[in-house]
Amino acid sequence: MGWEDRHYNQSGDGSGGFGRPMGGRSVVTLLLIVNCVVFILDSILTGGSRVPDWMSPYLMGRFSIDEAVERFQLWRIITYQFLHGDFLHILFNMIGLYFFGPMLEQWWGSKRFLAFYLLCGVGGVIPYTVIGLLAPGIILDPGSPELAEYAGKVVKQVGLIGASGSIYGILVACAVLYPKMEVRLLFPPIPMKMRTLAIVFLTIAALSVIAGSPNTGGELAHLGGAALGFLLIKRPSVLNWADRFSPSAIQAGYTKGRFERKIKKEQATREEIDRILAKVSEKGLASLTGREKKLLQQDTDRLRGN
Repeated sequence: MGWEDRHYNQSGDGSGGFGRPMGGRSVVTLLLIVNCVVFILDSILTGGSRVPDWMSPYLMGRFSIDEAVERFQLWRIITYQFLHGDFLHILFNMIGLYFFGPMLEQWWGSKRFLAFYLLCGVGGVIPYTVIGLLAPGIILDPGSPELAEYAGKVVKQVGLIGASGSIYGILVACAVLYPKMEVRLLFPPIPMKMRTLAIVFLTIAALSVIAGSPNTGGELAHLGGAALGFLLIKRPSVLNWADRFSPSAIQAGYTKGRFERKIKKEQATREEIDRILAKVSEKGLASLTGREKKLLQQDTDRLRGN
């Protein structure tokens, strides 16, 4: 069965389950490009021997409890999703995005898919942060009782990077929508149902956490992204707000806000002028303060100009 024959790629109006990709542009393609460009820049800049911290995408964009939570550098919950440790890390994440992302973008519509993708990445840092604060030894086992007391401090400074939370969210969402769709692993090339594939990957992540894998923090992020992806695909109306998000909507909101602020300012000025005129009528011009005289003069000049 070809791609064009599958039911998730068919729709009478080209809109998919919830809406067509915005402007004909694929968010999956955009995400693939951004991830690859960031990886190349990060590889070039961090490979330099004298690169300042502000030029390092890794140092400026990674997520750590110390920086993102305690120092309130909240942009890191988004930027960490576009950083990868090595070629295999980004390769497998982008393969997952390339094969499964279009199905969800077609189903959600591009705006909601982008929101879904980023939120699943945010979901990845939630269990990582909670466990890192409450039980840091699970993420980082120092290996000796003498170092155990430093586990909490060390974990807070460990950087978390990668789009895996988002990819696991996509994987679980596809398993919910298309559980019986047959897929084939690349290595090894074994065919299986979409639901089975998701169960296998989630089981590996869960067992890795239980067994104390060296990548326990990353596996927690996988599970967090998967959990949020499951919740969002079960309650799709939660992302209705994303349809209202666009550059034109932002500009319209900004223009409307400026207009409303201008009206309020003019109204306040008019009320102040009316008060000053009432004071002049009651007590005479000599009773005005310097500020009141200045405001009255400015209003008079404005009326003459008009």
